[in-house]
Amino acid sequence: MKAHLTLLAASVLLAACGSPAPRPDSGLQPPPTWQSPEHPGASQSDRQWWTHFGSSELDQLIDQARLGSHDLAAAVARVRQAQAGATIAGAPLLPEIKAGLNANRQKLLHGKGYSQLDVNPNKRSLDYYDAELSASYEIDFWGGKRAARDSAVFAVQASKFDRSTVELTLQSAVANSYTQALALREQARIAELNLANAQSVLHLVQTRYDAGGATALELAQQKSLVAEQQRKLPLTQQQAREALITLAALLGQPVQELPSPKQSFAQLQWPDIASGVPSDLLQRRPDIASAEAKLAAAQADVTVARAAMLPKLTLTASLGTGADLAADLLRTTFYNLSSGLVAPIFNNGRLGAERDKATARQEELLETYRGAIINGFADVEKALTSIRGLDEQRQWQSEELRQAQTAFDIAQSRYQAGAEDLLTVLQTQRTLYAAQDLNVQLRLSRLQASIALYKALGGGWQVI
Repeated sequence: MKAHLTLLAASVLLAACGSPAPRPDSGLQPPPTWQSPEHPGASQSDRQWWTHFGSSELDQLIDQARLGSHDLAAAVARVRQAQAGATIAGAPLLPEIKAGLNANRQKLLHGKGYSQLDVNPNKRSLDYYDAELSASYEIDFWGGKRAARDSAVFAVQASKFDRSTVELTLQSAVANSYTQALALREQARIAELNLANAQSVLHLVQTRYDAGGATALELAQQKSLVAEQQRKLPLTQQQAREALITLAALLGQPVQELPSPKQSFAQLQWPDIASGVPSDLLQRRPDIASAEAKLAAAQADVTVARAAMLPKLTLTASLGTGADLAADLLRTTFYNLSSGLVAPIFNNGRLGAERDKATARQEELLETYRGAIINGFADVEKALTSIRGLDEQRQWQSEELRQAQTAFDIAQSRYQAGAEDLLTVLQTQRTLYAAQDLNVQLRLSRLQASIALYKALGGGWQVI
């Protein structure tokens, strides 16, 4: 008995002190720098990155989304599921202890009975009671139980990283929808101004036509332009309403409960963001960390599958008591020690196939991990390239907008004075409207490029 207990204690101690499985290696070497030039700016490790866009409304919306998003709430529930799974997987590392209490009555109803019965015609009924406390433990010789625990722990980590990915995606989606809603509202305002401007020119053409200074063709052309502006206005207004509907859905509420944004689009500002170096990205994106944790879990599952192909040694100890009368239950006690060795001999290839399946799963997740890293690098590169290109476009587009406004003002004045034809006015009107609309689109793209860069860099998230 003493030898059995010593062996059991040693096994428990080894299980408790086992070191965790090593983190997997992707085998990829990150590039030393980004292809796009380094963009100087504030620290990229900012957990509240959205506060740098200068919008208190956006801050409030993201706080609402974190509380009201059903997708985020579901991700939190998945974390709790994984934590419970880790507890279940770690339970076999310690002995399982059970207690039982039984009361039994055996009575002969008919006949003379037989040898296996405790009753007979002379003693037709019998009562007896017993209680037992038992402990059983499977010695983890091959590390399969510990590997199963490690796999479940890595699954918990992956679930937490997935929750962080959902949260980061939610935050960036709210920021994108909010900026898009403001941009579309600004485009609708510009469309209204251009419609009013086109109607003003139409009034001028109508006056000249009535006085014989303009042709019917010129009048029809300007009316056509006014109709075109009237057609575009409801489309832009519709798109602005749809953006608010999308934003409300991200917050987990109907659009009727979403107040109309008060901030103007021109008040939004984008920050300068330090992109760091590519190697930092491996510790800064939750999706990469999740892929790494899932790969580590798969590696542990391979150990579990291999251990299942080897013999298992189980130790069992029990302490019991029994009596014919309940009052005498504690007067008679006994103990029992047993051990069992079980080894698989033939299972029609099932255990080998499970090992092969776990190995193939590990290979799959290794490629998924590598893909997550490469895609992360690509996301940052695309965001940096987009920022650089948009900054250059906006520089020249600002000049384009100024010249378009000047050209329209000159053409309108000259037409009013009779020194220019209407065709020139029409062309400058369309050019000015297109330049104003493009200015808003480029500004929106620049804001969303900064949001994309924050998301690509992990949004300030770091492994804790």
